[in-house]
Amino acid sequence: MKKYLGLIVTIFFAVSIEAQESTRMTLSLQQAIDFAVKHSYDNKVAQKDIESAKQQKWETTTIGLPQIEGTVDYQNFLKQQVTLFDTNGDGINEEFIFGTKQNINAAITLRQLLFDGSYLVGLQSARTFLKISQQAKEKTELLTREAVINAYGNVLVSEKSIEILESNKKILEKNLSDTRKTFENGLTEEENVEQLEITLGNIKSQLNSVTRLNRIAYQMLNVTLGNDIETKLTLTDSLDSLTESNINFGLIAESFDLNNHIDYKIAENDREAKRLLMRLEQTKALPTLNAFVNYGSQANSDTFSFFNSNQQWFNYSLMGVSLKVPLFSSFKRKSKTQRAKINLEIADIRLKETEEKLSLQVKRAKSDYQLSIEDYQTAKKNLSLAERIEKKQRIKFFEGLSSSFDLTQAQNQLYTQQQTFIQSMLDVIAKKASLENALNIPLK
Repeated sequence: MKKYLGLIVTIFFAVSIEAQESTRMTLSLQQAIDFAVKHSYDNKVAQKDIESAKQQKWETTTIGLPQIEGTVDYQNFLKQQVTLFDTNGDGINEEFIFGTKQNINAAITLRQLLFDGSYLVGLQSARTFLKISQQAKEKTELLTREAVINAYGNVLVSEKSIEILESNKKILEKNLSDTRKTFENGLTEEENVEQLEITLGNIKSQLNSVTRLNRIAYQMLNVTLGNDIETKLTLTDSLDSLTESNINFGLIAESFDLNNHIDYKIAENDREAKRLLMRLEQTKALPTLNAFVNYGSQANSDTFSFFNSNQQWFNYSLMGVSLKVPLFSSFKRKSKTQRAKINLEIADIRLKETEEKLSLQVKRAKSDYQLSIEDYQTAKKNLSLAERIEKKQRIKFFEGLSSSFDLTQAQNQLYTQQQTFIQSMLDVIAKKASLENALNIPLK
């Protein structure tokens, strides 16, 4: 029995471990972007919008295709209508009941739209709507790339911060231990010990805060990827390597092609949609022409005998056309057309505004990106200087040549430069992503 119980426990743990492994992912930044483009929530919705637009396009197309419908009407007079009629001219009306108590009519009708101006505009609108949905998907993918880069970078920043704070904490703990021993031997003041305790307490508090933020950063990355927030992630790119690989001065000289920019294309299609709405209102003043052909059969009886073999059925058929001509609408159509024309003029203004904004956006993005590189290089140099200053002050402090205040000041300066350096690395990565979107650089 114990043998079987042990086997069951082994299988249980094996399944548990396999389940945990199935929710673990190892991703480089590019792999994260590729994954999010397929699985993020926004991209899934954008893909569904395209599928919906395709169905809407076909739905509009079918309006102009043959339509066939069948009808079956059954009537049973609970009390038949009486007709009065003077048959012999004596001035007295006799009562007559015409028709049978029950009747049934079955027919099939073919209808075909011959001309409708609004239908032609509707087809163009459906194609435009599909194009807008496809462009929205492309825009979503570009925004997803930037969102993943920022989320991935935030995780790396929190990891780097934890690494630095852990190192600072280790050094401070040794400094505090050594200072306490010196104080116990009467070779330094208690204030020096207390000053280091304050600094160490601040570092521990920052470390606890960053550790909590690290967990949130991983969850935010999972949301951006379209994962369950508890999915375990292992990131293969480091903050240092990503920063270096994202320094590309050639990107600053990249030319800007307005006509191929996705935001400009979306604005153009919005204008086209407004133009089609104006055309739709104009076509409502045109006549519409429809044709139909039907074939049916009718049976009559005083009892429900329609399924009997001797029941008589009378066939009929009809063909016709219907012409509908709008004559006067109390200027309603004119008012709606004018309103659609105004909306088109607004779209023209918005298109011009988009052109100016995109040009300005590129200039600003290039400036921000160049500044982020310069800030990173400055922060890297300042960090090196701050490390040397802190090291010298630490040596002087333990040799009795400087006070705890001088050491604390050097340490705080070092900690500030460390955070500035980390933030400058993230800015290089984030500003490059913003510039790529501003230039409309496609996904790899």
